[in-house]
Amino acid sequence: MSDDIVRNRFPLPIAAADVAADWRARGYSCHDFDDPPGQQWNDFTHTTNEVVTVVHGRLRLLVEDRSLDLGPGDEAFIPRHARHSVHNIHDGRTRWLFGYD
Repeated sequence: MSDDIVRNRFPLPIAAADVAADWRARGYSCHDFDDPPGQQWNDFTHTTNEVVTVVHGRLRLLVEDRSLDLGPGDEAFIPRHARHSVHNIHDGRTRWLFGYD
């Protein structure tokens, strides 16, 4: 999955409106989540590609058989039909954005 992540894609502090504008220009929607410590979203698949960016906190993405930790400003790409999970691995709340093409 190393080809599917861009470290520090967005400058800190993350402005959700800037991420949304960037994604919109690339054909993606933008949605916001704010998860408590330990929150897990497990075993999803979509018929669209997905992008994920952390605003604050930390996430672990499990995509097929790969694991990837994301921090603020990192952007990950999840290909359509890939089984994936998202876990909040921060000791506090994690705010993150996701979008579909």
